[in-house]
Amino acid sequence: MSYEEKGTWVYLVVSLVTYAAYLIRLVDLAAGGALADAPYTGALLWAVGVSIALSVVGRVGFEIVKPSERRTGDVRDKEVNRRGEYVGGLLVTIGMVLPFALAVVEARHFWIANAMYTVFTLGAVVGSLVKLHAYRRGF
Repeated sequence: MSYEEKGTWVYLVVSLVTYAAYLIRLVDLAAGGALADAPYTGALLWAVGVSIALSVVGRVGFEIVKPSERRTGDVRDKEVNRRGEYVGGLLVTIGMVLPFALAVVEARHFWIANAMYTVFTLGAVVGSLVKLHAYRRGF
């Protein structure tokens, strides 16, 4: 497994785990009330910060446990990354229509912020899955 593929796996797992943890925490914060009334901002910021930190630590840890032969990508790695980032970026671009529409209709900040976080997470997950598919099955 190449260095870049390992990083993609870490990014995928961290994105899914931190988003799931955020949703669980959000439901807990709502305490049986409306989700939109939950004090979500701290949990959202923590989820984003923890996601970044875990991605860095996870990638370093993966390399310590199972070192790669080389740390620079070849042409295939660059093409896989390009395709995955293109698909993930396209999804984010299209998906941002939802938070924009929510802002236009003056929805509560809770819904706008969570729509944005969901779209970014979907972009990360789909982009990572495209990359992993390309690594395993080719283009």
